[in-house]
Amino acid sequence: MMRRSAFLLAAALAALPAAAAAQDDTDLTVVPPVPENYKAKTTEWGEPDFRGGWPIDHLNGRTPLERDPKYGNRVFLTQQEFAERDEAVQQLAKRYENEDEKGTMGIGHWAEVASANRRTSWIVAPANGRLPAYTEEGKKLSAAMHSSWRRGQTFDWVTDFDSWDRCITRGLPASMFPVMYNNGIRIFQSPGIVAIQLEMVHETRIIPTDGRKPIPSNILNWMGESRGHWENGNTLVVETTNLRPGPSATNIGTTGSPPENDTPVSEKAKITERFTMTGPDSIVYEVTMDDPVVFTAPWTARLDWKRDDGFEMYEYACHEGNVQIRNFVTASRAERAQEAAAGDGE
Repeated sequence: MMRRSAFLLAAALAALPAAAAAQDDTDLTVVPPVPENYKAKTTEWGEPDFRGGWPIDHLNGRTPLERDPKYGNRVFLTQQEFAERDEAVQQLAKRYENEDEKGTMGIGHWAEVASANRRTSWIVAPANGRLPAYTEEGKKLSAAMHSSWRRGQTFDWVTDFDSWDRCITRGLPASMFPVMYNNGIRIFQSPGIVAIQLEMVHETRIIPTDGRKPIPSNILNWMGESRGHWENGNTLVVETTNLRPGPSATNIGTTGSPPENDTPVSEKAKITERFTMTGPDSIVYEVTMDDPVVFTAPWTARLDWKRDDGFEMYEYACHEGNVQIRNFVTASRAERAQEAAAGDGE
């Protein structure tokens, strides 16, 4: 973690000139089309070859999932706005070396910070860059969700936590968005199968591309059930259904998403992902969430991936050291006991 944070700081500083020049101040509301003229090399069995390391730690530069309303329909920051974000990111990146100088270890050794970019949000549709409104049922499901991120919640058992708190999963689409650490992604392939290995929560998505039938709709999984196919020799299209809902299910949980982890998913949700290789070392990743039970309209996010085959993924031993569930429960019970005792004494 510490070596990777130092590497990210160096990469952030080195990348600043290129990032600053990536977009001028014209057409800031336009989402550039995904380039489709690149043809990926093929595997030994003839499928497009996406194998390798595709970590998304370089996207952890304060770009939020949802756009701040002040930017309206602008997809990109102005040069001045980018300079301000860049300065803020550089200050965050310095926390690591500042702690080293003081002989301390805190958030600077924990949170990884990459270079800033000019995107105002990862969401590109709707045009305002924000999640659509909830349906009435979506509001009810959101209110019933449990998470350690929710303020004022009582904790009495493991079901009062979401699946990320419990080291089970970040779920989908959360697992495909950057967070402050453990952003490693690797793609493996064999004939008729694509496997996407995720550093966070040590999960591997198994995606058949051989045309097999879907599983019954009543079988629900934390990461859903995915089926993929190839388009145009450079795009992997993945459709995921059979997502497991519930008050302890995880949700988006990335920078700039609803802060209390209260974005639900229903059994009717369908996630469509498009992985388009635009060069030997670049992929445009697009994900559309269509959940008519929860949202009044679908929404789409877009991220640009970079190849890094040297990115190291270490053991994710979350269960082994997860004492916080017990701590939350015992502390919450103790607080309620104190409040009850104080009430009896009045």
